[in-house]
Amino acid sequence: MRFRLLIPLLVIFSEITAKAQTTEQDIIKELIENMAENLPEDYDFSELEERLLYYRSHPVNLNHTSVEELKTLLFLSPLQIHNLFEYMKRNGKLIDIYELQAIEGFDTETVQRLMLFVSLDQNTINDRITLYNVLKYTHNDLIIRYERVLEKSRGYEVLPGNRYLGTPDKYLFRYKYNYSNRISASLIFKKDAGEYLFNGPKQYPFDYLSTHVALFKIGKFKKIVLGDYSLQFGQALTLWSGFAFGKSPEISSMVKNGMGLKPYTSSNEYAFLRGASATINLFKNIDLTPFISYRYLDATVTENSDGLKTISTINQTGLHRTSSEIKNKNSTSQLIYGGVVQYQLKNLNVGAIAYQTHFNNTFIPGTGLYRNFNFTGKDLTNLGTYYDFTYKNIYLFGEIGRSIHNGTAFINGLLVSLSSTVSAVALYRNYPENYHNFFNQALSETSEAVNEKGLYTGLKINPSKSWSFSVYTDYFRFPWLKFRVDAPSDGYELLAQANYTPRKSIKTVFRFKMKNKQLNTDKSVPFNYLEDVRTENYRTEIKWKFNKSWGFQNRLEMVRYKKGTANTEYGYLFYQDIEYSPLSSNLSANLRVAYFNTASYNSRIYAYEDDVLYHFTFTPYNGKGIRTYANLKYRLAKQLDMWARYALFNYNNVETVGSYLDEVPGNKKSDIRLQLRYQF
Repeated sequence: MRFRLLIPLLVIFSEITAKAQTTEQDIIKELIENMAENLPEDYDFSELEERLLYYRSHPVNLNHTSVEELKTLLFLSPLQIHNLFEYMKRNGKLIDIYELQAIEGFDTETVQRLMLFVSLDQNTINDRITLYNVLKYTHNDLIIRYERVLEKSRGYEVLPGNRYLGTPDKYLFRYKYNYSNRISASLIFKKDAGEYLFNGPKQYPFDYLSTHVALFKIGKFKKIVLGDYSLQFGQALTLWSGFAFGKSPEISSMVKNGMGLKPYTSSNEYAFLRGASATINLFKNIDLTPFISYRYLDATVTENSDGLKTISTINQTGLHRTSSEIKNKNSTSQLIYGGVVQYQLKNLNVGAIAYQTHFNNTFIPGTGLYRNFNFTGKDLTNLGTYYDFTYKNIYLFGEIGRSIHNGTAFINGLLVSLSSTVSAVALYRNYPENYHNFFNQALSETSEAVNEKGLYTGLKINPSKSWSFSVYTDYFRFPWLKFRVDAPSDGYELLAQANYTPRKSIKTVFRFKMKNKQLNTDKSVPFNYLEDVRTENYRTEIKWKFNKSWGFQNRLEMVRYKKGTANTEYGYLFYQDIEYSPLSSNLSANLRVAYFNTASYNSRIYAYEDDVLYHFTFTPYNGKGIRTYANLKYRLAKQLDMWARYALFNYNNVETVGSYLDEVPGNKKSDIRLQLRYQF
């Protein structure tokens, strides 16, 4: 009965008339929610948001831009970028921004997004590197953030054995400097909940410290970075650090837009390099990117009977709260050195990658049979080559990677514009079980692109300005065993989504997603066998603006989960978002009230939550209860902003919330977050 009442209400909401426009925050939220559903709950996407907000105030001049700059606008596909430059090559510089609508592959949605971040105006700021310019024409951004769970969890009690040794407070200090995209620098300190604040074991003085200095366009040197940096080349099979998006309704995101060398300014503590790198233009069409990195990593290190220290796993969480986590901190070192050569000529781009990784301790795989092909030893050499080629309306791309003395993996695909309203993607991947790589983030069903074969196909149709349709299918097979999968297995995934936008102020989304995979049976049997696990999600939502100050979002999502012959589990989530953001006021706010009811954690539903600037939350809703949160932003002065957030889970019929050290008594769990931002 509830569903019958909710759906008509959603339809009624979609008919409300408004005049408000799409904002950059709407686009950022939509991009992240669509493209990053499978990443960790508190993953730091600040680099993406910061870049788009920077372009909002410093628009890209389309008549004086480059392929590298447009790649940072992640909603543009390689084919769209190519078509833009081909259009200007034939017709000269753009005279009016609305010419974008005449370029092949630029649908209405893409043009609306792009117009927020680009212009045709000539940048009059002098970008010469002089002492006067770097002091006067600069952009400084300082963020200070505090957060904590208000209830005291079990981990902070005086317990025998494992417990949290630090305080429940979480801090972030982040300073960034930028001069006209010619010089950049950053300094980041972070302390997670449960960690020591000052003077804890193995910290100086905060638990996490990151910094960099970068120079751009210095003679033959396109880029020079000292400190923390990331490398993103090809299709993420051989060398890719930092974040990479997975499967989503944005089917063009399946094609990686490698940005090469870039400074690392995220608070994520694992996927980056530390040392020095540069991109050098050797000849007209040939660039060289040599690099060297030396880091200490968290690892589980044990000593065998011969006194040899060995590594079983690398820990990627960056958490150092308990005695065991602190023991594992910086317990092994990683040295990486190598280079990338890239050749680009008109429609062809080809690159070659070679690098060596050395650890001071030896990797020894565990005893599980599924670990039989895991990496062993101290040294690993990776080689790879990648390409992309554009011919008319077809974009071909691929990469081959090899770990020396081990496996060879490859990925190949094409992106094609079938007409002005239809585009398609097809991608085949083959990652053998003995392919070893510590910087591999290619498209895959699991967290590691290894022991997998798959075929992905996607289609996007924009029949009118109001309607767009996206659909993809992905069939995957795992030739060897996996954790909790004691035999070769396979599965498939299907997503179909329809967007209806009758006005710029109203957007309705209908989505169906289904995944079928195999896991060991839960039954007590002499030998494990595999059972199909099928999860279906049904979603309908409406985003609408009542006027320039008030916005609303409603979502209803239902899930169906079934494993083998066990009883089917059901769950649903309904929420109402309210946003208040008047242009003439220093105050803005948003609020969510959500009701959820799922049978167990298996039928959980993930949803993106609005948060303070540069912080993103993907929350799993499971069990039964109500979720509320409120965000408040207030401009204290022209260059000083403050954010405050309060969030609460109120569960029904439970005596505790959470598990193990994160367990809190009662049926409520709440947290606060405070942030200051000073721009100067």
